[in-house]
Amino acid sequence: MIDIFTTGGTIDKVYFDALSEYQVGPTALPDLLRENNVHVPHRVTQLMRKDSLELTDADRETIRAAVAGSDASRILVTHGTDTMPVTGRVLAGIPDKTIVMTGAMQPASVRASDAEFNVGFALAAVQTLPPGVYIAMNGMIFDPATTVKDRAGSRFVSGAE
Repeated sequence: MIDIFTTGGTIDKVYFDALSEYQVGPTALPDLLRENNVHVPHRVTQLMRKDSLELTDADRETIRAAVAGSDASRILVTHGTDTMPVTGRVLAGIPDKTIVMTGAMQPASVRASDAEFNVGFALAAVQTLPPGVYIAMNGMIFDPATTVKDRAGSRFVSGAE
């Protein structure tokens, strides 16, 4: 069983025409998994619907409590990219769990989104990596302790790069 916790972020943003802007909406994960014929046992729990820049320390503790309290040893967390490494560092130290975080630079509802690939890549990663906390984005695995978002490059990089 893979527990999937969603927190919002760009992956779950939808365009509200009347407002002429994107806002975090209901999670896209159940539809995305169904449409891509994913049959690995999983359950999806939407923890919150927030842009990651709006997450508080209390929100991060809620995420940590959900992950730590799960009976699953393999956890996938969808999260906004701006503060994903911060939350990843909060999740460090939870024993006996493989925790993989992913998200998207473009909403899942947009044709050119990286969401499908990132979620698929993260699902493979969570099933094969040893216990620990990881970020899986755009075909690469990162350590949240040393990773930063390169906004100009629309990607994650190791702090050592």
